[in-house]
Amino acid sequence: MFQEMRYRGPSLDELHENYAKQHRIDEAAPIRSTHEVVINAPAERVWGLLADPAGWSAFAPAIHDVHIAGDGTAAVDSRFTWVNGKAKIASRFAVVEPLREITWTGTAMGSRAVHRHLLAPCADGTTLLRTEESMAGTLLGLVYNKAKLHAELTRWLGLVKTAAKQS
Repeated sequence: MFQEMRYRGPSLDELHENYAKQHRIDEAAPIRSTHEVVINAPAERVWGLLADPAGWSAFAPAIHDVHIAGDGTAAVDSRFTWVNGKAKIASRFAVVEPLREITWTGTAMGSRAVHRHLLAPCADGTTLLRTEESMAGTLLGLVYNKAKLHAELTRWLGLVKTAAKQS
């Protein structure tokens, strides 16, 4: 338990280049979770929601103050900041493969994270959306844990699912 509390993980640059861009999370991170849902909407609609951080607040009220560098679109290595609840997060896109995967790295309150979204269009017109995330940071476990992350991922995918069905 004490070793988990001390685990900081790789540097943010290494996490971005050697984990996120390689289509993986930090499996050694003490806080990790995955969740998936089937969404009754085409992958194009689901992708449109995920690839537009400026629009997240329209379906996820806890998210606000999203600012994307450059032209405001999701692109590999473009940076964006956002607030989720009370946490201000500085992120950078690592993978942007339309209709397949969107992944970013981020930091908040001393933690480092990789957050992946994998889309799989199904023959019946639905979309399987899987998310996985790893988080690490010294003493992060004192304020955050796997159960909280799993609840957040479950909530997030539920919001995406509802928004995609309504679009």
